[in-house]
This record gives sequence, C-alpha cells and structure tokens, in this order.
Amino acid sequence: MSTREKMNIGELYTDMGEGLPQERQAGKERVYDFNHTRPCEEEKRQRLLKNIMGSLGESCWIEPPLRVAYGTHIHIGNHFYANFNLTVVDDATVTIGDNVMMAPNVTLATAGHPIDPEIRATGQQFSLPVVIEDNVWLGTGVIVNPGVTIGRNSVIGAGSVVTKSIPPDVVAAGVPCRVIRKITAKDREVFEE
Repeated sequence: MSTREKMNIGELYTDMGEGLPQERQAGKERVYDFNHTRPCEEEKRQRLLKNIMGSLGESCWIEPPLRVAYGTHIHIGNHFYANFNLTVVDDATVTIGDNVMMAPNVTLATAGHPIDPEIRATGQQFSLPVVIEDNVWLGTGVIVNPGVTIGRNSVIGAGSVVTKSIPPDVVAAGVPCRVIRKITAKDREVFEE
C-alpha cells in the first residue's frame, strides 16, 4: 500500500517520500503569499485561496494568517468564514460544508502520532479525515482531532477539544468536548424579543 493510500485510513506512514515534502513546501509557499497580502487586496486574496485549497465554494473568506500542511487536501463549501489564525493540518482530507463559521485560533488536525514511544521514535504518523458539516459554528480556540465529524447545525463552544464525533443540531463544549444540549426553538426566541 502506498503512503498516499495510508494517509486517509489511520495506517502508520512516514511522509518523506512520494513527492509529499515537495507538496507541503508548495502549500506553504502559497500560504505565505496569501498571508502577506494587504487588507485592501481582496481580489488577490480570493485568487490565492483558490490556489491553496483543493476546492473552494462561493463567498468564502479567511482572515490571514492561515496555516496549512498541504492545502490541497482541504475542500470548502459555499459561504465559509474563518477568523484569524486558522490552522489546518490536512495530511488527510478535510471537508467543510456550506455556511460554516470559525472564530479565531481554530485548529483542524487530521494527523497524530503513536502513543508508544518506540513506535513514535520511528517518525511515523497516522491520519484520519475531518468533516465539518453544513451550518456549523466553531468557537474561539476550538481544536478538532483526527477522524472527527461535527454534525450539521452544531455549535462547538470556545476552547473545546473535540476528540470524538459530535451529532447534528447540538451545542457541545469542553475538554474533552461533550454534548451539552440540543438546539431548540428557544435559541431563536433569544434574538426575536
């Protein structure tokens, strides 16, 4: 099995062959250009974002600085917004749906390393895809770990570390992140009074 085949299924691999170091370098070069644009260069930022990402929907905005491992493994739907300091460790695929919002300092990490110190010393890692479904809001400083899916419409509270998948239509928070409650009609009433 090739390294690329192992990168999305949780198998151990070393990412130093098959052109992967060159792809990471190219991704970092593209992100460097994006991060060094002036605030008034909105059109240039959009062009650069389309070159960074594997795919990018309509009406997407990411505030610099942005950090990625590759960039090309990230697929973003329509109407996406990310505030400052989004970090995406996209060794595996990262899929972000429509109408997703991310506050400052969010990290989406698809890669991890073995707990056993002897295996970890070999430099091997594993990766699992991350999926953020439609209409999700991630609060400030949220960390999403490898293999996690966050269900549509859910809200993840600031500072949470998401180690397991979160169902749709809930508010979840904490370290580790846990479901606190369902989103209900009462959540709408707060802003309609």
